[in-house]
Amino acid sequence: MSTLSAPEVLNREFLEIRARVLELAACFDRLDRAQGDVSGDPRISLLREAVDVLLADEPLRAERVQLIFSRTYDESWREQFGI
Repeated sequence: MSTLSAPEVLNREFLEIRARVLELAACFDRLDRAQGDVSGDPRISLLREAVDVLLADEPLRAERVQLIFSRTYDESWREQFGI
């Protein structure tokens, strides 16, 4: 199995990445145009934190974003959810 170079990955993935970035921008635009205020909603804070991770020039972005949206492990989760 050969590993692709960074330029090869960019050539292969550019259009899909661009489409996803545009979709994300459109979602934020719809929020801006909609009536009401969601600035106090903790989900907006999570989204902004995730976007900041994407913009950072640091490794493991996908893992870090996943952790932003994940619950911390609780050993009593079965009891919490009645399982």
